[in-house]
Amino acid sequence: MSRVFFDTNLLVYSVDDRDKLRQKAARKLLTEHLGASTAVFSTQVLQEFFSVATRKLGLPVELARDAVHTYAQASVVQVTPDLILSAIDLHRLRPISFWDALVVRAANVANCAILLTEDLTDGEVFDGTRVQDPFAA
Repeated sequence: MSRVFFDTNLLVYSVDDRDKLRQKAARKLLTEHLGASTAVFSTQVLQEFFSVATRKLGLPVELARDAVHTYAQASVVQVTPDLILSAIDLHRLRPISFWDALVVRAANVANCAILLTEDLTDGEVFDGTRVQDPFAA
């Protein structure tokens, strides 16, 4: 099974009770890829998840911390100055936000075949990493 990069929105949906269908799909993907050791995250994604889960969803800090701890046991890409510069270059070349470019570059560095996100165009390919929207109809 190929390595799969998880964007923040999947982690957020996994704890968000407001959309049961997305929650179920996100939990299934996380369980499958964490169990197969094919899940990849970045420090950016872990930080964003904690912030959104606690501020916007009201998840208790302890539960959000436990989730980050669980995800941190998987493969985690560290955001470095070189990764930031590469994301800036991608942002300049392609019509995507800097933050999305940073996620793409983290997925590229980790040699992920798939980037799971709903924030980019489903099927788009960035240097060998294909965007897949797990919630697309």
